[in-house]
Amino acid sequence: MCNLYINTIFISMSYFQNRKRWKIILFLFAVSIVIFTLWYTHRLADYIAKEEIKKAEEIASAYNLLNSNTSDELELSKALDKIKLNATIPVIWANSKDEILAAKNFDSLKINRNKNYLAAELKKLKTKEQFIVVLLPDEQKQYLYYKDSDLLVSIRKYPFYVLALVALFFVISYAAFTSARRAEQNQVWVGLAKETAHQLGTPLSSLTAWIDILREKLNSDDDALMFDEMQKDIDRLVLIAERFSKIGSVPELEKCRIIDVLQNGVDYISKRASKRINIYLEKDTNINLFAMLNPPLFEWVLENLMKNALDAMDDKGEIHVKAFEYDGFIFIDINDTGKGVPKNKFEQIFEPGYSTKKRGWGLGLTLARRIVEEYHHGKIFVKESSPKGTTFRIQLQQAL
Repeated sequence: MCNLYINTIFISMSYFQNRKRWKIILFLFAVSIVIFTLWYTHRLADYIAKEEIKKAEEIASAYNLLNSNTSDELELSKALDKIKLNATIPVIWANSKDEILAAKNFDSLKINRNKNYLAAELKKLKTKEQFIVVLLPDEQKQYLYYKDSDLLVSIRKYPFYVLALVALFFVISYAAFTSARRAEQNQVWVGLAKETAHQLGTPLSSLTAWIDILREKLNSDDDALMFDEMQKDIDRLVLIAERFSKIGSVPELEKCRIIDVLQNGVDYISKRASKRINIYLEKDTNINLFAMLNPPLFEWVLENLMKNALDAMDDKGEIHVKAFEYDGFIFIDINDTGKGVPKNKFEQIFEPGYSTKKRGWGLGLTLARRIVEEYHHGKIFVKESSPKGTTFRIQLQQAL
């Protein structure tokens, strides 16, 4: 079963590492849909616009014929039919003095309510230069001004509706996809953590029993010291198993003094760090800050951050840990003198599977963020970084 969890988590990490590639593919697919929609609707709109111009020219000819001195009833009848059949293109027939002679397909309600409505529409059409000049027999000029039909206007707007729908579809799809994958990852991590805790439980209980038996049989001072150190290691493993068992469950929080929790974390890392690395815990001010914490889990966060700092310093440097209060919040800064983190990686380093080391699964900072944000309702982020070092900041609500 453990192998199954391990294989699953490797597959899941592969997904996270390739997530950017999927983002690019989805983006390119969306762009291709947008480009095709714009091209096709533009082509369709141009075709309809040309057809409407032809109709406008025919209508202009019809008005011109009506204003002529012809007595051909057949021609006059055809001209009237052309005007009557125009049920889509709004037109205004005007003379050179901008006096409106006729109008068709404009909103009749607006015309009745506002006497200047057609004059305003004529002014707009003149600025757009959508008109046809008709030369009368007496060499006077009249003009047929025309607007885009409602159909053409709708077609021109259509791409924007499609773009909005495509954008909405991809946002919803991406959010659902991301949410589903995140839920799947959470299940894998929780299962792996609980399986690890379960697998550790039996041998740890057995080791504790064997140490008790050996204590009874070997009673020298040297043996007692050895057993004490062995017990410390077993206690540490029990703590680790307890941490793993709490993942996926709502941990119990208790009011803790921040400086004490920080001291435990610093003491543990100090014993395992290079002698050329100095770890300093600032205690000068704000030693009585309290927050609601689950100590085993929160110390895990501190250890992950400080281990990350040790890896960045290559066995030489300093780590400074301090806590301070501001505006009702507690801030914990962990600063190192390592090689720094590029600004474009500030968020990526918290993603599952991200690691600059050849060993490890890249889950340390991911778990740290989950513990701080989901269990302790705080925040964790890279405050600043440069080639001279990095500062991680944790923000917690102060407990009064």
